[in-house]
Amino acid sequence: PLSSDDWDAQMLFFLSKGYRVIAHDRRGHGRSTQTDIGNEMDTYAADVAALVAHLDLKNAIHVGHSTGGGEVARYVAQYGGGGRVAKAVLIGAVPPIMLKTDANPGGLPLEVFDGFRSAQAANRA
Repeated sequence: PLSSDDWDAQMLFFLSKGYRVIAHDRRGHGRSTQTDIGNEMDTYAADVAALVAHLDLKNAIHVGHSTGGGEVARYVAQYGGGGRVAKAVLIGAVPPIMLKTDANPGGLPLEVFDGFRSAQAANRA
């Protein structure tokens, strides 16, 4: 999982073009609290909404890569009204729903995610 520091080159580029640039560490990533709850898209989106409201951002362009793309998609869908979002950019995005269900037949079987969880628990390094 990336921290906001991993985006320094991109942020410096946009700063040099006159944009205000903000990056955050998603819960459980970077300098954020290593919490064992809230590590799902609804909470990620709520966290972004709280940050956007705190900073009183308007007409912002939200850019998300990988899981951040899913976070952006969920944020825009749930909180994107009121003039806070101008655009959304999804780069190699993980959509909010990756699990195979009747409503999402192209998703991954639950066993794949179980394997990820087992591998992570077996090798925390």
